[in-house]
Amino acid sequence: MLVAFFGLVIGVNVTMMKLAIATLPGTEVDSAYSASLAYEKEIMAAREQAARKWQVEARIQRQGDGGAVVQLEARDANGRPMTGLTFKGTLERPIDKRADLPVELSEVGIGIYRGSASAVAPGQWDLVIEADARGQRMFQSRNRVILN
Repeated sequence: MLVAFFGLVIGVNVTMMKLAIATLPGTEVDSAYSASLAYEKEIMAAREQAARKWQVEARIQRQGDGGAVVQLEARDANGRPMTGLTFKGTLERPIDKRADLPVELSEVGIGIYRGSASAVAPGQWDLVIEADARGQRMFQSRNRVILN
């Protein structure tokens, strides 16, 4: 009985450990050391972004088929629409990076960018938006949204 009891306890512990590891990977980045080296560059990029004073307004609308449409309106510091940028978006799950969904954004009007993602589950998401110009990241934002 004693051997069976401890065998059962060890078996349950191993099963729970495997399920926990498979469910949540537990890391935000693959290498904390590499992320720390890039931190100074991120600070400089944030300062440069703040100095540009761009105004990027994002709206996300839920579709009846379970998808979501993201629309951005980008304006410079003087309020003029900005055209010719390459925007990309991602809907990121805060608790599971494996559920992240890319959103391909394309310019549909002067300073207006739109894209969609299909099969977006309800709940909390982080809408991450990045703008590139001439191969350099010019803008980045992260906003928590709740989709029903």
